[in-house]
Amino acid sequence: MTAPITALIAEDEEPQRTELRGMLATLWPELIVVAECADGISALDAWTSKKPDVAFLDIRMPGLGGLEVAQQAESPAQVVFITAHDEFAVKAFDAGAIDYLLKPIRADRLTETVARLRSRQPATQVDLTALIDSLTGRLTRAETITWITASIGDTVRMIPIEDVIFFQSEEKYTRVATAADAAFIRTPLKDLMLKLDPEVFWRVHRNAIVRVSAIRQVKPDGDGRLLVWLHGITEPLRVSDAFRHRFRAM
Repeated sequence: MTAPITALIAEDEEPQRTELRGMLATLWPELIVVAECADGISALDAWTSKKPDVAFLDIRMPGLGGLEVAQQAESPAQVVFITAHDEFAVKAFDAGAIDYLLKPIRADRLTETVARLRSRQPATQVDLTALIDSLTGRLTRAETITWITASIGDTVRMIPIEDVIFFQSEEKYTRVATAADAAFIRTPLKDLMLKLDPEVFWRVHRNAIVRVSAIRQVKPDGDGRLLVWLHGITEPLRVSDAFRHRFRAM
């Protein structure tokens, strides 16, 4: 008896997850969705534990983006990336052998994708290095910001991005830390990460982004948790397990 084909859906917007699941139920009724995730860290965990045959991954999610999830996953799966109407991203996908779906997802496009996925089973590991390098470069050129605007009462403060040492979530606000002081903004980290140069700023925890050049040292504490110390900052920041790979060579 042939084993059923299984799938993972990772999309941070619940209505879009629900819509995709429903469309798949119609177009590929024998497909079993074994996990649905709203962030990249949960998606990577589900991929590791469930070992799906197919993974539908939104490029932009909290924690880890779809590209990072696919790159870090150890078991093979057919990958379908989900993206907005970004011409630069579509060109990068068209240059490779990776499937993608544009939002809003159209039934005819999904029908074509399902047909390709069926023909490629069983899944094999795909090298995403070239695709990730291409997308990272395009994202960096297209979207990086140079200033952070912070409101303090009736005053608007302009903070040059080169002065920022780290960003940290604190309840409903995001702390913007410089060597001199800190300000608070309402923009969540997941939105900030989309506008920061990924070669300059790294996500190290669900609640923290740091400037790479500001890192003074990285080492574990007594409980084995990895901590990062930054120049000019007295208290270290914790590195979550999902981002420990960034410091393997350190």
